[in-house]
Parts: sequence; structure tokens; C-alpha cells
Amino acid sequence: MEVKSLSANIEAKKQVVEEIKAKISASKSVVLVDYKGLTVAEDTEFRNEFRKAGVQYKVLKNTLVRKAFNDLGVTAFDNDLNGTTAVAFGQDEVSASKIVITNAKKFDNKLFAKSAYVDGAYLDKKGVEALAAIPSKEALYAQVAGTLSNIVRGLAVALNRVAEKMGE
Repeated sequence: MEVKSLSANIEAKKQVVEEIKAKISASKSVVLVDYKGLTVAEDTEFRNEFRKAGVQYKVLKNTLVRKAFNDLGVTAFDNDLNGTTAVAFGQDEVSASKIVITNAKKFDNKLFAKSAYVDGAYLDKKGVEALAAIPSKEALYAQVAGTLSNIVRGLAVALNRVAEKMGE
């Protein structure tokens, strides 16, 4: 009877590893988060921000996440998967990192990004911070639109001056 129970437990863990592998493969970014010391209210607020951004945030067993990464041929995370670890699966490259870094400051560094997996590459803590500093797509579009608007405005002013001089 005990052997059957152990076998069922092993099969359940294999299923969880497969689910983690699928999430890693489907995500544009995966951020490992150390969340030690958060209060329940802080954790709830943190999770709500992830939900609003479409980021899946889960506390998973380090051994299962390590196995999933290793099965995908990624061993860079072996040292990061120790202690308290949660995993944020992002639909884009920067939103999960931004939320972690912003909340680390807000919650007096009770949580921090351990590392991330973005576009098939390992990023250490400093890499995650650099990624979080990149403006969102919408902000970049606004910057481009503003720049183009200034160029067009400058061209219109220059052409207007040329036309005024020709009219004299």
C-alpha cells in the first residue's frame, strides 16, 4: 500500500514539472523572487499587481522548478533555487521584472528578484534591475510619437519661414 502511495506522489510531481516546463516555454520572461518577510497584506497587494499585469505568480518547490529548467537544458538557475522562492511568469519581457523591482523598493527590500530567464537567456539580479528600467512599450511609443511630432513641427516652421522670405 505504501509503494502505491509513493508512486502516485512521484507521478504527481512529474505532472507538476511538466506544467512548470510548459509555463516557462510559453512565457516571455520568468522571474525568480525571494519574498521572505512580506506581511499578508503586502503579499496580497503584490499578487494583485501581478494579476492586473497578466503575470502568473506562484510559490513552487525549488526542486521541481530546478528539474523543469534542467529538463529544458537550462542549468544557470541551480544556485538561485534555494530558500524562499516564488516564480513570476510574464507575458512580455519587462512587466514581471518591473513589478518585482518596484515592490522591492515599496516594501523596504523584504522581497527581491533573484534572477530571470528572458528570451532564452539567464539574467542575474542586476540584469533584472536593468530590464525593469526599460520603459514600457506604450512609453516608448509615446517617446517616438513625441520625437516625430517635434520633427514635423520644426519642418513646418522652417518651411513657413522659407515661404515668408520668398514672399518678400
